[in-house]
Amino acid sequence: MNQERTPLFDQLKKHASQHPISFHVPGHKYGELLSYGEIEYFKDILKLDATELGGLDDLHSPEGVILEAQRLLANLYGVSTSYFLVNGSTAGNLAMIMAAAEENDTVLVQRNCHKSILNGISLAKANPVFLAPEYNQDWGVAGGVSLETVKEAIEQYPHAKALILTYPNYYGMVFDLEQIIKHAHQYGIPVLVDEAHGAHFIGGKCFPASAVQLQADIVIQSAHKTLPAMTMGAYLHFNSKLVNEEKLSSYLGILQSSSPSYPIMASLDMARAYLASFSDKDADKLCEKVESFRNALSTIKGIKVLPYDNNIGDPLKVTIQSITSLSGFELQQILEQHGIYAEMADPYNVLLVFPLLKTYMDYPVDRVVSCLEEGIKIYLHTEDQKKKMIFSKKPVSELVLNQKKREGLIIKPVPLADAVGRVCAQEVTPYPPGSPLLFPGEPIHKEDIQNIRILKEAGARFQNEENIKQGTIKIYE
Repeated sequence: MNQERTPLFDQLKKHASQHPISFHVPGHKYGELLSYGEIEYFKDILKLDATELGGLDDLHSPEGVILEAQRLLANLYGVSTSYFLVNGSTAGNLAMIMAAAEENDTVLVQRNCHKSILNGISLAKANPVFLAPEYNQDWGVAGGVSLETVKEAIEQYPHAKALILTYPNYYGMVFDLEQIIKHAHQYGIPVLVDEAHGAHFIGGKCFPASAVQLQADIVIQSAHKTLPAMTMGAYLHFNSKLVNEEKLSSYLGILQSSSPSYPIMASLDMARAYLASFSDKDADKLCEKVESFRNALSTIKGIKVLPYDNNIGDPLKVTIQSITSLSGFELQQILEQHGIYAEMADPYNVLLVFPLLKTYMDYPVDRVVSCLEEGIKIYLHTEDQKKKMIFSKKPVSELVLNQKKREGLIIKPVPLADAVGRVCAQEVTPYPPGSPLLFPGEPIHKEDIQNIRILKEAGARFQNEENIKQGTIKIYE
């Protein structure tokens, strides 16, 4: 297939060039209703913000340019079918879980998953069994699950309906996914992978292998994270004999907007073409630039650039850590004071996401280096006294109260100090990265409360959890 083609984007441009008169939605009428100041920002993109008109196809029943664009996508990634997602990876995560599991089914799920994975399990009314990831003490973050943990889980739950993994994690860490997939498939268990941060992995040998290359059954990718796609643009890749594709497609129709954004879909089309044109030469040059950036950061006194185990991980993710008294959040603030915005911070680290540059492209990385050199000077003589989080979860664990048992129970807030030994009644999720520390129905341990306090003291925020900020947590009576 000709991967240089962008059929959906080309058709939208053709439609806009005909200066159509709109008697249809959306209401901005190709931007005609906006005032001058507003239209200067939106005039070009709104020309592409159309709807399901003749020649522009329909995401929920594609027969023309959208179908062709999705076939080009599947061809590039080497899978049987690929889908455009306009509601982000979240919609894909929900759909793949609901397609694989039904009420009371057991699913094995990597503990440090995105909250949308837990929401999918909740919607399916399945019973999660949590697989504890390995914890990296130097980074202070959870990585991937081990093959041994997966084997233990499947031995205990051989009739599990799905194994749900996150690969890579937010920081670009990977693990032995290939052997895990092979082991799960021996038991007829489909492997569903949230690869939100790995859409670019097929772009060159300097990247880890993608889950699609390792024969995962369903893979979700946030194209907007590392490819030049608009926010909320994502891909779903299907390559399974263990999951019903009709069921998956049906759930996508339910969970995705019935008025999908054409600019987002066009950007997904263009992002695929960009990745398809990303050559080995581009990849090699990119990795040289990243390595040069890492080396420059390493020369800054008071800053440590964190290495991956065995140097295997996503080179686009550059994680730095202060060896002074500065927390990751404070280091992030220094950058922001100079107009430099990192992807995220945690109590220890700042995560920088390097762009997927081609050979002829450049990026102002020198500003990051000079900003940190200047900003950290006054802290060089302070001691690093940051408290380390404690990770002490069992390799394989169930909820003490599943979804059905929790129905109708009384919920009340209690002070954090009084919560140890009780059953959690809320999702406790520092954001980013959006990986829950505690789930509803899970027993609360002393280490959980300690970790919440460490995060609060360091300046972390908890999404939609005002009570956590106030020092309480909800429990079941």
